[in-house]
Amino acid sequence: ANLPVPTIAAIDGTALGGGLELALACDIRVAASSAKMGLVETKLAIIPGAGGTQRLPRTIGVSLAKELIFSARIVDGEEAKSIGLISHVVEQNEAGDAAYRRALALAREFLPQGPVAMRVAKLAINQGMEVDLVTGLAIEEACYAQTIPTKDRIEGLLAFKEKRPPRYKGE
Repeated sequence: ANLPVPTIAAIDGTALGGGLELALACDIRVAASSAKMGLVETKLAIIPGAGGTQRLPRTIGVSLAKELIFSARIVDGEEAKSIGLISHVVEQNEAGDAAYRRALALAREFLPQGPVAMRVAKLAINQGMEVDLVTGLAIEEACYAQTIPTKDRIEGLLAFKEKRPPRYKGE
């Protein structure tokens, strides 16, 4: 969750317990419609212990998270998408890597963006979600200020003016 780059979980099979908790620590989750996900620890008389009790409610809402954890219910990709647990659901392919392929396509969309901007955008979002709106806006302003002195910002403006793709260096 604290990696300074976007992270995408690709769930092509089963993500139960710790597997789903790892996926919840990612910025974006993609799953095959046939994938199986759930926090099933209460079946073992324990609770999710790797962030599940905190990240699942923040992702899908408190009441629904309680329902899923209390029942130890397993959901498929379609249901996971409908409750907001995942961002994208794809039909599984013969190779069994449909979610992985969709995750790579998303990563390719992110790749051309300015690396400094991506890092501080993630930081602003993550920190801002933990505080009230006024404080969140102050965090955003501080993160925005970090992008102003960068060479990448100058390159982005120049590339826009010259109608060409930017060549960012993370500086």
